[in-house]
Amino acid sequence: MSSSRPRLAGLLRTTRDQAFVGRAAELAPFRSALAGAPGTPSVFFLHGPGGVGKSTLLRRFADESRDGGRLVVELDGRLVDPAPQAFEIEAAPAMLNDRVVLLVDAFERCQGLEVWLRERYLPQLPDGTLVVLAGREPPDPAWTADLAWREALRVVPVRDLTPAEAGLMLDAQGVPPGTRPAILDFAGGHPLALTLAAAVVTTGPSAPTRRDTPTRRDAPDTWAPTPDVVSSLMGRLIGEVPSAAHLRALEVAAHTLVTTEALLRVVLAVDDAGPLFRWLRGLPFVEPGPAGLFLHDLVKEVVDTDLRWRDPHRYDDGHARIGGYLLEQVRAAPEPRVLSAMRELTYLKRFGAMGPYFRGISHEGDVYEDVLRPGDHRPIRQMTVDCEGEESAAVVDHWLTAQPDSFRVYRRSASGELVAFLAWLRLTVPDEGGSVDPVAATVWAHLRRSGLPRPGEEVLLARYIVHPEAYHSISPVSYLMQLRMCADWIRSGRLAWSFIIASNPEFWHDLMVHIGHRPVPERPVLDGQAYTLFGCDWRVTPLSVWFDRTQPGRILDPEPLPAGAVVLPTREEHDEAVRAALRDWHHDDALAASPLLRTRPFVDRAGGDAPVDALRDALTTAVDALRADPRETHLHRVVATTYFHRVPTQAAAAERLGLPFSTYRRHLSRGVQRICDRLWRLEAGGDG
Repeated sequence: MSSSRPRLAGLLRTTRDQAFVGRAAELAPFRSALAGAPGTPSVFFLHGPGGVGKSTLLRRFADESRDGGRLVVELDGRLVDPAPQAFEIEAAPAMLNDRVVLLVDAFERCQGLEVWLRERYLPQLPDGTLVVLAGREPPDPAWTADLAWREALRVVPVRDLTPAEAGLMLDAQGVPPGTRPAILDFAGGHPLALTLAAAVVTTGPSAPTRRDTPTRRDAPDTWAPTPDVVSSLMGRLIGEVPSAAHLRALEVAAHTLVTTEALLRVVLAVDDAGPLFRWLRGLPFVEPGPAGLFLHDLVKEVVDTDLRWRDPHRYDDGHARIGGYLLEQVRAAPEPRVLSAMRELTYLKRFGAMGPYFRGISHEGDVYEDVLRPGDHRPIRQMTVDCEGEESAAVVDHWLTAQPDSFRVYRRSASGELVAFLAWLRLTVPDEGGSVDPVAATVWAHLRRSGLPRPGEEVLLARYIVHPEAYHSISPVSYLMQLRMCADWIRSGRLAWSFIIASNPEFWHDLMVHIGHRPVPERPVLDGQAYTLFGCDWRVTPLSVWFDRTQPGRILDPEPLPAGAVVLPTREEHDEAVRAALRDWHHDDALAASPLLRTRPFVDRAGGDAPVDALRDALTTAVDALRADPRETHLHRVVATTYFHRVPTQAAAAERLGLPFSTYRRHLSRGVQRICDRLWRLEAGGDG
């Protein structure tokens, strides 16, 4: 390859330079600081509404910093675990020397770290380091109240482009002069709206005119694109999507916190998602980040709402597929990434029945999770006394001694002060703690009636959920605690039961039922307060079934059918049910809920074999039929290994079979299709 051929990075830089306009007032002080001019600030705080161009300005800062020989460290607040230790790990290169520029985008997503950054982290950086924080919210007034920070900090509001700059931007994007006045009248100086409008004009079949373009009346510094505005633009952009696969990729990206090529490959069931991922990356409303792609919030809302209205069944199916993929990511995540993986999974809950609860968690970062440390016992005991009483405090003393590793504590990011704790007990020995803790005694009494855990199994008990500022109520801290509990349910391989305590069961009832936990009849009493335990028996609730019902759960509620009614599925619905039944082969509960059992071949068997056994027999017969044709015996091996032999992943199945993954996927797809064909012939009245 010729060394003179330009590299992609250089081409991208050239394109960015050509498209960048304006921002002279924002660039000037940064360039002075980059050059080391005396009296220049070391920290810049950019703030402005979504889509106003903060990320574009940060990329410009990064390019010019690298041109000046600086090491650039880029962080994305959407992906950084909002805890001091996690931030320090991500930003570790910033401590290497005094020639570093640290850029933090989407700072509003971890703005709870602001006090800690100001008082602890930033003062430790080497002299000469430049830091830029960019977010939607302005800085806390405490920055400017501190005389030292008044000199070291420059607050930079990022506003709309001026009319002249907006015109230059449209010119740089190739918008014909005749259509610019209409676009400027519609979009003002808002960069995102200008970019979207430019994309419509330069890629669409026709340009908007003054007659069909809304008139913009708001002032330039307050205007923001509304969902209706973005919808009208997106309607034209979606019309130019290259294929149905590209449209589905866009819909997946609109439904997830962050989109990766691997997610697209699994959810869309394609062997190569690279072209789709690259197409998404090039869209004007998509921001690439260290962990994947982000759609602008307004565009997410428009695309997602449109699909939900237009095709609710496909929307529901995509929701479940995305959830299944993210569930596997939680299972496989190393411990430092568990909560981040859970956030991506829990993001889906905003679309389901508990959406109002999860959308109410507006930000994180004020508090972070930590392990129990020396000196924590006294504040934990005092919190318990203040919230519950002396009797409960005596019980917490017992568990602090018996299971110190089961405590998770939550500290204020700014000071490290302990503000909440979770006692997440692991009970493995019958009657463990029952003689000193009425709550544990109630758990064991319930288990004696319902079935004690077998050797090697465990019971998880959320015994104390104590946050004095929001005791047993919704808060960012209770959200962190829930992430921890859900992650442990998902990752535990030997869980028999789990229990959660509540002092106000009416408040939590709907959420507890949603996550598969039902109230236990007995109510233990401490310090005159009756508590309710919500429990889940995991031995009769396989994770796949629990997940489909609760985390995030199907969005559409199936309509009940009368007993004995026959369902006449479409071919697509039938084949999807067959695939689901194969996946759920080892789970009786899931097979019992299969829609195949309401189809004619199985309803006609009523009174014969148990329904689940009949379904397994039909699937087994269809799989074994693959061996009848010598040309398809390899398909039998692939299908049987994947669904009958308890391999954890398709990659593991391919390895066991000694096949390249692409070959394995091809054989699996063909084999499953043969099974669908055979069972469909039974549905149609044939002999299979």
